Amino acid sequence: MSKITIEDKTFDLKDVKSLYPAVLVKTGYDEVETTEMSLAWIDVESKGRVEITGYGIFVVISDEEKHSFLYEDRASLNDAIGKLARQLK
Repeated sequence: MSKITIEDKTFDLKDVKSLYPAVLVKTGYDEVETTEMSLAWIDVESKGRVEITGYGIFVVISDEEKHSFLYEDRASLNDAIGKLARQLK
C-alpha cells in the first residue's frame, strides 16, 4: 500500500480523493477570507490583480475531510512539492 507524508501527516494514497497545490488569495469580501487559485492561473493570468496571502498543498479525503499544508512563499511550496514528488516515484 503506497503512502505519502506531508509535513508530519501520513496518508494512504488509496484514501486520497484529490491532491493539489494552490495559491491562497484574498477574496475582497473580508480582510481574512481567502480562496484557492491554481498556480498556472497566478503565473499567467493574475497580472498582479490579486493579493496573494500564501501557498499550500491540499489533500482531500472526502467531502468532509480536507487537509491544508500552508507555506509563506512559493520557494517553500516548491520544496514541499519536490519532497512529495520524490515519494511518488
